[in-house]
Amino acid sequence: MADKSFLTWPFFDDRHRNLAVRLEDWCAANLPVDHGEVDEACKALVAALGRDGWLRHSGAGEGEALDVRSLCLIRETLARHDGLADFAFAMQGLGMGAVSLFGTPEQREWLERTRAGKAISAFALTEPGSGSDVANTATRAERTAIGWRLSGEKTYISNGGIADLYVIFARTGEAPGAKGLSAFLMPATAPGLEIAERIETVAPHPLARLRLNGVELPEAALIGARGTGFKIAMSVLDVFRSTVGAAALGFARRALDEALARVTSRRIAGAPMAELQMVQGQIAEMALQIDASALLVYRAAWAKDAGAPRVSREAAMAKLHATEAAQKVIDAAVQLHGGDGVRKGFAVESLYREIRALRIYEGASDVQKLIIARAVLT
Repeated sequence: MADKSFLTWPFFDDRHRNLAVRLEDWCAANLPVDHGEVDEACKALVAALGRDGWLRHSGAGEGEALDVRSLCLIRETLARHDGLADFAFAMQGLGMGAVSLFGTPEQREWLERTRAGKAISAFALTEPGSGSDVANTATRAERTAIGWRLSGEKTYISNGGIADLYVIFARTGEAPGAKGLSAFLMPATAPGLEIAERIETVAPHPLARLRLNGVELPEAALIGARGTGFKIAMSVLDVFRSTVGAAALGFARRALDEALARVTSRRIAGAPMAELQMVQGQIAEMALQIDASALLVYRAAWAKDAGAPRVSREAAMAKLHATEAAQKVIDAAVQLHGGDGVRKGFAVESLYREIRALRIYEGASDVQKLIIARAVLT
């Protein structure tokens, strides 16, 4: 059983503690799911999370604010039980983050569908030639008589191929670099949208490369004002980057649980592995990394919920430390399992594949270091 003592920390209110208890019960009854058909599994997870009310937390209703502590608690708990369930929840929030923060009433009708699990969303920012370098986005949006025509490519798009709608970032040309980008809401049925490639990764998730072949969108598809796309993207990441750290924390907690079960049940030379000092040193280091990650993740989430206009530094620290620490914790758990650590069907083998991508997406670890350094130097 994962450590829950962190719920007594002053970062949380009673509603967060109650949420954690209720979600734990839900996960025990519903997870993990069969990952055999990944697309279908994700669709089923979105429907279940929406049906049972968890996706209400993935976006902000009219007059509401996103509760980042709830987002983090949900991602941590889901990730501890099933990485694909965490993915399904997270992409509903990230995909519609721009609409939660900047959407019009008309656009927010889509948000109500994603929060109910009746539509699947995607956040289409990354391009073949610009991953973390968002300012060099090449996809273009040109004015037409009725709205916009979008041309270009996006890649590594989560939910690509199964999403019902995409938030697309494209260059509208108000200024060079970051100041010339805008955000658009694009239904998956828009003529000219092509799923150019489905992408397979070490931990299977729905991913795709999108090609925009002159996609025609109405004026109402524009999210926020022209030229504010970079600000919108960074505002969304400011909220959801901490939740990536929370997911990594969930993976790490599961790895520690699996390691504890292993070392207390496995015997070497007639005694449990847990009596070996070197094993105790590994366990101590794992526990230390997990608590440090939790402090950073929930500090960032609390700061955002407390009204801080930007938490770029805190969110970057949370994501950087939690994802890097989780990689170390999971690697240690694999080592403690010996040959079983790399054997299909063992939880630590699955965790080893799941964690790697978190050190890359929503800003790779080196990008987080740049963000932190610039904040400290300013």
